[in-house]
Formats: sequence, C-alpha cells, structure tokens
Amino acid sequence: MRRLTLERQEWPIRGTFRISRGAKTRAEVLVASIVDEAVEGRGECVPYRRYGETFEKVTAQIEGAREAIEGGAGRSELLGLLPAGAARNALDCALWDLEARMSGAAVHTLAGIEKPGTVTTAFTISLDTPEKMAAEARQEAARPLLKLKLGEGDADIARARAVREAAPESDIIVDANEGWKPEQLPDLFAAFAEIGVRMVEQPLPTGRDEALGAIERLVPVCADESCHDTASLSGLRGRYDIVNIKLDKTGGLTEALRLRTAARAGGFGVMVGCMVATSLAMAPALLVAQGAEFVDVDGPLMLKQDREPGLLFDGSTVHPAGPGLWG
Repeated sequence: MRRLTLERQEWPIRGTFRISRGAKTRAEVLVASIVDEAVEGRGECVPYRRYGETFEKVTAQIEGAREAIEGGAGRSELLGLLPAGAARNALDCALWDLEARMSGAAVHTLAGIEKPGTVTTAFTISLDTPEKMAAEARQEAARPLLKLKLGEGDADIARARAVREAAPESDIIVDANEGWKPEQLPDLFAAFAEIGVRMVEQPLPTGRDEALGAIERLVPVCADESCHDTASLSGLRGRYDIVNIKLDKTGGLTEALRLRTAARAGGFGVMVGCMVATSLAMAPALLVAQGAEFVDVDGPLMLKQDREPGLLFDGSTVHPAGPGLWG
C-alpha cells in the first residue's frame, strides 16, 4: 500500500536573491514522498506566484491526486491527473525515484536516455547596482559562465558593462525576467552584442512578446516564462531561438524530456534552468541538461546550506546525483 506525504521546507539563502519582480532571503520548497513496500521516492518543487501558484494551491492539487497516487497511478496517469506545474513536478519526480529504487535500475536507464555526466552551470548574480554586481562578478571571475539578473531597461547596459570589465574571461548571459519594453530592444540588443553577451532570456512579458519577431535579434533570445511545456512551442517560432526547460514549469521530468525532444526537432536551442531550491530539485534536471547549450542549476549554491547528501559542485562543474539523493 502506497503512502504519500508532503513537507514544506525553508532553506535560508546566502544574502538576498533579487530579480526584477522582487527579492527573497529564503528558498521555500515542497517535498513529496511516496513510500511503497518500505521504499521511498522523493520529489521537490517550488510553487511560483508568477504562475498563480501558492503552497496552499499546490498542496491542494496534490491532495486531489492522493487517492490515485496511493492507489498505484504511475507517471502516464499523472499527466492526465494534473496540469503542468509545481504540483505535478513533485509527484512525477517522486514516482521516477520510487521506480528506480524499487527496480534497482537508474532513472536514465528507465527513461532510455544516456547516462548523465558532468555539466557546467551558470552562476547567478542578482539584480543590484552596477558597482555591487561588478564586485560579485570580480569574486566569481574564474567561473566560465555568469548569469546576470536584469530587468530595468536601459540601465541594464551599465550593469552588463561593469560585469564584463570585472570578469573579462567569463561568458555572460542575461535574464530580464519580462522587465523590458519593446521600444528598448534595439538599443539593448546592440549594446549586449557589443559587450559579448551570449544570450538574453525573456526580455518581454509573456503574451506581449510579438515585437521579438519584428526586430533583428542580434543576440539569441531564450523563452522562459513564455515556455512551459511542449504545447508552448508553436507560439515561440520566429520570436525565440532557445527555450528554457524547468521542471517546475513542465510538471516534471516526464514532460521535460518530451519538451527537449520537441524543441530540438523544432530547431530551438535548449537551456535547462531551475528555481532557487536544493539539490533534490536539481538532480532530475541534470538528465535533461545533457547536451544543452546553457545550464543554470546553481540553486543550491545560493543556499547557506544544501541538503545532505546533495549534488557535488566543483566550482561550476556539477556532478550527477548519487543514489543517496535521487534516481
């Protein structure tokens, strides 16, 4: 007889994490645990208010699926029980972990994909003044890829220039979190191309991003808030070059792998991202991250302390999860 339990957890962040929509000092996650015959599978999600999610709503969604899950529903049935989002992510990842532990086969084997290897993650620098962002970049200048949280339009050019001067050898990608306006794009793209920025993530609000199809994209543009699952892809053609796959958006590893395949077939590049969360949330994403153009799974590096056991981070190199963590 299966048993499903939920636990809301808080993990303090080192300093303050700021994006264009606000700031926070702790990561709040929801962990789903499914126990069957004394074997436990776990999945972690982060409800995101930007998508109308709260802990109460996500918990209610999971509770609505409890009877089916405890009655033996698997990942295929789960796709019909819950929509894409944080609730389904926690349950989907818990079911993958449970099956791996009960069968003795790793998740990548069950999924029929390559065994995950190490990946290089971006390191995120929160939105702040150019001086403070440059100071942090200077401390992290040995990292190969820095991700800048932006979102204040023309003022962001000074931030990117300051970081480039502070970390001249690092590649830079930027994330506007829907914070720019269409009329700002030509000047911003021209400046970022000159600075050497490799990618711009979600410059305009989702649903109001048609301007991206009408201008020359001098820097590749990645869809984050505009891309949730496979059904999102048809609306992105001609506007975006890359899609950011996050398990909390896709509703778990099952749909994330489908989205990766469909994105590649549709000519999109792939980025794999994360919310600020622990290694339990990052471990499934590493299976999607193999071969991605950009990987951003540095959530645990932002925490004062990660869960044990966690992923091994060697600078910006992330090693795949051990069996004590997930999968």
